[in-house]
Amino acid sequence: MDEQEPEAPDRTRRTDPRTGRDAAANRIRHQSQWVDQQVRKAMARGDFDDLPGAGKPIEGLGSDPDPDWWLKKLVEREQITGVLPEALQLRKDDLELDALLDRQPNEEHVRRELEDFNRRVVNARRQLLGGPPVITPTRDVEGEVAAWRERRRR
Repeated sequence: MDEQEPEAPDRTRRTDPRTGRDAAANRIRHQSQWVDQQVRKAMARGDFDDLPGAGKPIEGLGSDPDPDWWLKKLVEREQITGVLPEALQLRKDDLELDALLDRQPNEEHVRRELEDFNRRVVNARRQLLGGPPVITPTRDVEGEVAAWRERRRR
């Protein structure tokens, strides 16, 4: 006959002395009551009085709700810029690259900007994160430096 050894008690688990139950499980079971109690206390203290938007309807919950309404409001409120998918950011940067190069003081800085741009294009092509495709071409460094020199002569 195979006798099993009794399991050693798990010393890491604590039991509630009043109920004999697992204290963590008990806390989880009563967590919503605790949260409700904390909200009631905060309301009694007036912590929620005079919040922005109090008494106004929540935007984005109309007849055709926009699931990203909260994100758009955050971007607007916090004035967040430069948050585009990499493919779109590269297209934008490509359109502005000549102006950026024209502001560089010397050829070394122009080359550095071009190499950085090309590196970002190549890295974006390697990523499989979804979103729009990367159609931005890399720039020919020598050709762009020659064009930069020509623009500076004018």
